[in-house]
Amino acid sequence: MNEMLSRAADRTVDVVRGIREDQYDLPTPCSEYDVRTLLGHLSWVALLFEALARKEPMPPEDNEPDALETRVRGMVEGWSHQEAFEGESPMMQLPMTVVFQMGLGDLVFHGWDLARATGQDYEVDPDTAEAMRIYVEQMAPMARQNGVFGDEVAVPEDAPAFDRALGLTGRDPAWKP
Repeated sequence: MNEMLSRAADRTVDVVRGIREDQYDLPTPCSEYDVRTLLGHLSWVALLFEALARKEPMPPEDNEPDALETRVRGMVEGWSHQEAFEGESPMMQLPMTVVFQMGLGDLVFHGWDLARATGQDYEVDPDTAEAMRIYVEQMAPMARQNGVFGDEVAVPEDAPAFDRALGLTGRDPAWKP
């Protein structure tokens, strides 16, 4: 599973490196975030999921976009140890395997969001796409109830796995700025 996280981290960091300062105010598929705000959010999310993997206390919210790449690498390192997947998160009362999927999902979906917003490609390998589809199918009702996912966007049943996962999170796979 950590290979999936590493690949997602590499893809997302590549997208982040390709974002120009003049693109910071562009809208993203996450309507509550522009590019700058989403970069900051994703930076803090990476810091949070690293702390969760290491079974450390929740860090204070720190939406520092310049720290994003370092934090994503820290997140990958945190999840590279088998003990990260053991037990339940006291912070979220969920199995650590589910917490991992949540972190992977944040990295993948927000990486895609940033790529779409800035006109970049974001290819998801088949294994990650299928893992995200399964995860989102299982979590969508609870995530929608908690305001994490938007209303489902209809996507054909024969669409690629990642497009179906996007639709379940409330994202339109055909979204353009």
